[in-house]
Amino acid sequence: MPVLPIPPLMQNAVEPMQVDAPPNEDNENNEEQQIVVENPSIDLEVYANQYSGIVRLHRLIYVADVCPVLAVEALKMAITYVQSTYNVNLYQVLHKRLADLNAGNAPAPPAVGDQQVAAAAAVAGAPAAAPLPDIAAQPVAQAQGQVQPAGEKDAFAYDAVWVDTKMKKAALKLEKLDSDLKNYKSNSIKESIRRGHDDLADHYLSCGDLTNALKCYSRARDYCTSGKHVVNMCLNVIKVSIYLQNWAHVMSYISKAESTPDFAEGSKEANAQVHTRLECAAGLAELQQKKYKVAAKHFLNANFDHCDFPEMISTSNVAVYGGLCALATFDRPELKRLVIASTSFKLFLELEPQLRDIIFKFYESKYASCLTLLDEIRDNLLVDMYIAPHVTALYTKIRNRALIQYFSPYMSADMHKMAMAFNSSVGDLENEVMQLILDGQIQARIDSHNKILYAKEADQRNSTFERALIMGKQYQRHARMLILRAAMLKSHIHVKSISREGGSNHGAELCVSAGSSTTAQLARI
Repeated sequence: MPVLPIPPLMQNAVEPMQVDAPPNEDNENNEEQQIVVENPSIDLEVYANQYSGIVRLHRLIYVADVCPVLAVEALKMAITYVQSTYNVNLYQVLHKRLADLNAGNAPAPPAVGDQQVAAAAAVAGAPAAAPLPDIAAQPVAQAQGQVQPAGEKDAFAYDAVWVDTKMKKAALKLEKLDSDLKNYKSNSIKESIRRGHDDLADHYLSCGDLTNALKCYSRARDYCTSGKHVVNMCLNVIKVSIYLQNWAHVMSYISKAESTPDFAEGSKEANAQVHTRLECAAGLAELQQKKYKVAAKHFLNANFDHCDFPEMISTSNVAVYGGLCALATFDRPELKRLVIASTSFKLFLELEPQLRDIIFKFYESKYASCLTLLDEIRDNLLVDMYIAPHVTALYTKIRNRALIQYFSPYMSADMHKMAMAFNSSVGDLENEVMQLILDGQIQARIDSHNKILYAKEADQRNSTFERALIMGKQYQRHARMLILRAAMLKSHIHVKSISREGGSNHGAELCVSAGSSTTAQLARI
């Protein structure tokens, strides 16, 4: 395999992710790398077909990283799909990964997202990488009884001819698009220049060069001639920023799109598809920033009939992300009103019957069944690159909320019965409840000897007196305000506001009518 230079995608892919990194990002990344899924129940082909473009490749690579059982299948599907693009470098990276797996000496999975591509790119151009798939896979195929007939070509063998052809075609297309853009600029036609920038950005995106794609999409803003063009530019920038996982950038351009006059003044029906796309992007960004309640509200605002953008997110993702975040953060009235009774979100939940059952059982206080179903779908959630880092936190919040709701109507509760209701041991349950008490989420005390949880009895007499004092102070304040107003009206005092546009005079005139006198005394405030 010829040694190829690493394109800008591989050199700068990490930079946008470092801009908004929290101080403990290294620790979080270490936790993400430790995710290993042993028994997923997903159909990988159906899962991959929900997406298109770079997001399909990113998701398949993530599955290969965290799930050894599906790693080979995921890499093969990614190789097949990447051949429909100009992303030659990723094609080489995927072949190197597949060769390592077939040889049985696969290294530790690289970092998730663009970092994994950058890490693997350093070895993608090694001269010995080209023959590895054929030679290394041979003994493995023989051991499994899958020896290919003589003369039959391996469908997943490294294709050097394809690489050279695609690189030449990409270079020619880039040269043509660049030449067209220069011609458009010389003619000074804004619409043509805007389209030229968009075409160039689309080509960079197909090549996997996200940094240059983002630059070209952003440059199109100067040549937008209508609000619709501005919104389209914002959507393109949001899409690439999601690929780069630059969530602050995503939120910034969502605000710009929503403040565009044509979008803000138009009806929701006319802008339903754009509105749903922005809501889903905002929900995804808030989810990654661990603002689960805000994320849930964004996903719940999505319109099922207009949720069709596989290059970013699927309808099943909206159901799962919105449902789990709502379970973790909403109280019972909110869960009933915004999720269960929602006519629009019901359509999303129909795609995920297990999640629908979980939500209904949680609302019906059938916590044992609810938590059992949650454990059943855990492995499937861990192969999703966006929800996987948050599964543990969301599950903990859901369980804590279930404990709080279970105990709320009682003055005392037998912890043995609670442990049975939550599929837990008494000791583990006691530790969970103790933590909730220390956090102030449950007002109770634990009788460790008898294993009984007692609610703290509030002093009703004291709380009644406190409420009475607060009400008295509010009444006094309102009475003084009424007396002051009556006195001002009786004295014919009124305030004239002065326009602030006329210079530095920002005051007001207080006019006091002196009885029957026609002259008014003016006092400057």
